[in-house]
Amino acid sequence: MSTQQTVFITGGASGLGFALASQYLQAGWQVAVGDRDAVALVRALDGELAGAFGMVCDVTLDADLERARDAVLARWGSIDLIYNNAGVALAGSLEDGLPGDWQWIIDTNLMGVVRGCRIFAPVLRAQGRGRLVNIASMAGMIHPPGMSAYCATKAAVVALSEVLEIELAGSGVGVSVVCPGFFRTALARHGRASSPVLRQVAERLVGGAAVSADAVATKIRAGVARGHFFILTHRLERGLWWLKRLLPHTWFVRLMIAGVDRMAARSA
Repeated sequence: MSTQQTVFITGGASGLGFALASQYLQAGWQVAVGDRDAVALVRALDGELAGAFGMVCDVTLDADLERARDAVLARWGSIDLIYNNAGVALAGSLEDGLPGDWQWIIDTNLMGVVRGCRIFAPVLRAQGRGRLVNIASMAGMIHPPGMSAYCATKAAVVALSEVLEIELAGSGVGVSVVCPGFFRTALARHGRASSPVLRQVAERLVGGAAVSADAVATKIRAGVARGHFFILTHRLERGLWWLKRLLPHTWFVRLMIAGVDRMAARSA
């Protein structure tokens, strides 16, 4: 069994997963990445993630995650960190959303995390150590409009993580839930939207964000290393979360509506 620490990251061929994998490699970890995009995976492994162990892995399939678990254990004998990172985006109101789109995002953003936790938690429990890191979003904490399905899945990941922290207490297995704000990634470009206007807004918010995926990954790694449960990487959004907790509900709703109105005026 290797004495080096080992991390497995879903959705590791691009975006935040790629940034995390790159940083862990540079830190001397044994890194395994899974991604359902075989082309992106090969490109990553031939480039900056050279030295990582990669496999095609679709988090909507139990069998893929089970194969990933078995492959990592066969290669290194143990796993220290599991990043349930793979996710998709869906922009649109509740009324505009199609049932198929809801099922699509639930199966990846929520059930992908459920599968990752269910399949890897027994391994960590048997080891008596390790940590599950579930990537949610500030959209799972403060729930902006126009993102009903995305907010619902990310809020569910937060709830799942809170339950797991209690269920795994005393086992030596830790849990973290990561809730970043907007950062530069291709998530919106590869996601779905109920209208061309919403797609443009989503792409502008994500693609034009001031914070890079690498900067977010650095904060996540620091929070995980300290054993934090909540890892909130963006100061502004963290402040909004505190406002939501402290203000009367109707006041916070007015604050959100005013913010939406300002954003609509800028878009116009």
